[in-house]
Amino acid sequence: MVTLDVRPQLLDALSALRDRVAAARFPLPLAGAPRARANRDELLAQLDDYLVPRLREPDAPLLAVVGGSTGAGKSTLVNSLVGRRVSEAGVLRPTTRTPVLVCHPEDHHWFSGMRVLPDLTRVWVPHQETAEDLLLPGEDPTRVLRVETADTVPRGLALLDAPDIDSLVADNRVLAAELICAADIWVMVTTAARYADAVPWHLLRTAKEYDATLVTVLDRVPHQVVSEVSRQYGALLTKAGLGDVPRFTVPELPESAWGGGLLPATAVAPLRTWLVHVTQDPAARQHALARTAYGVLNSLKARMPELAGAAAAQYAAAMRLTSAVEAAYDSEHTRVRGRLQSGAVLAGDALKRWRAFPLDCSAGELLDALVESLAALLLCAVTAADERVDDAWRREPAARAPELADPDPSLESAEHRIGMAVRRWRRELEEYAEDEVRALDRSVAPDPEAVAALVATALLGGRRARSAGEGLAERIGAHGALRLRDRGGRLLTEHLDRVMHTERERRLAPLDALDVHPEPQAELIAALSVLQKER
Repeated sequence: MVTLDVRPQLLDALSALRDRVAAARFPLPLAGAPRARANRDELLAQLDDYLVPRLREPDAPLLAVVGGSTGAGKSTLVNSLVGRRVSEAGVLRPTTRTPVLVCHPEDHHWFSGMRVLPDLTRVWVPHQETAEDLLLPGEDPTRVLRVETADTVPRGLALLDAPDIDSLVADNRVLAAELICAADIWVMVTTAARYADAVPWHLLRTAKEYDATLVTVLDRVPHQVVSEVSRQYGALLTKAGLGDVPRFTVPELPESAWGGGLLPATAVAPLRTWLVHVTQDPAARQHALARTAYGVLNSLKARMPELAGAAAAQYAAAMRLTSAVEAAYDSEHTRVRGRLQSGAVLAGDALKRWRAFPLDCSAGELLDALVESLAALLLCAVTAADERVDDAWRREPAARAPELADPDPSLESAEHRIGMAVRRWRRELEEYAEDEVRALDRSVAPDPEAVAALVATALLGGRRARSAGEGLAERIGAHGALRLRDRGGRLLTEHLDRVMHTERERRLAPLDALDVHPEPQAELIAALSVLQKER
């Protein structure tokens, strides 16, 4: 007889793996990202709601989750197995909004706490009240589990009536899938009219993929076609590799016509007998537990590398986006340095002001014109870099993430930031000029603002500003002029680098905030490797 391996080392490895799965993120809209997110969420549900609690407490009651598509008769089936109405049934769809778990009174403590399905709020509903009436303010009514007890349910077994897996309500579909992941036994219910539909078969194939302990119920089968429908359904199961799955047929009866009554005990007796046997026979119980638990464990061999591959794809895409930004800004940075060296700033109004200085233009007016021209040059470089980034990102599906929209795309905002940086450079340059003027041993010192205007022109004007250097040397001496030009040049380079770096980081900030790193790929594989060694 196969027994569950519940060694502490295995549980530790499984918990570490669970944490790595929870940490994995797939924020970029790549082709495989939705599947990766769904796989991660499903795997987390199986680990948190089933595998870890089951290995920690192998003696806990079996949980049989009754799932299926809309109108399959799940609630009526659960009510009939219990022998009284514990789950709402009827013709309105979806009927089951709040999942209902039914267990023996002596098993109540196993499910009243957070051992399984820890994300669901437990409610106990007195007569004439609904689950929603018992919620505290702010609690999500879709994240509730109603716990009922009944003496007719054998000890060691709990039945859980799940919402429709094809519900029109998205929250119901998500919850149904989560509940099924918590099951020791999957009870899949379909009908004579819908047994070939895609939805129940998706669940059946998933159960086969995970090698879960599975039971199928063919419900509401008309008496006239019981044999034919059962034979056809059995053939489909066999073709799908599920021929050995226990299969039960429930005929169409007046009690199930409106979904509100209880089926005769004889109609559900075979299924009830099977459930009682699996619960009370030690070998059958151990087999059911081990099959489902090891099915999930074995599935990790394929699922973890798939998640790791998706994580690697996310990082590769993030690196492509980052490289596009860095390449664009590096290129424009190089170009703007070249334009500064060639004297491109001394053009237009700035050149006109320089030619009029000092007779028809004051030092302040010349500095204003130079600052405005320098800011325009830097703004042009940043705009060109952003346009190159936009062009490169248009070819990348990952760039369509809503979070990557430019948080501050307006030209005015960039103009404001760059204008502030250039004006700061001017103030510091003027302070350098004042320092040089104060150090002069002269009775009549030159105007510091005029000195600042000359050094700014010399730094920004290229060959057209050669006379600015000569005028600067006349005012503060050759050594002072050389020293001031060196200090001002270093200051200009620092501010230029800071502007381009700031704007590049601004463009990268939304991507950095997505926190896409290379580590998850290796961590997922390493966690799987440790688990495999412990097994």
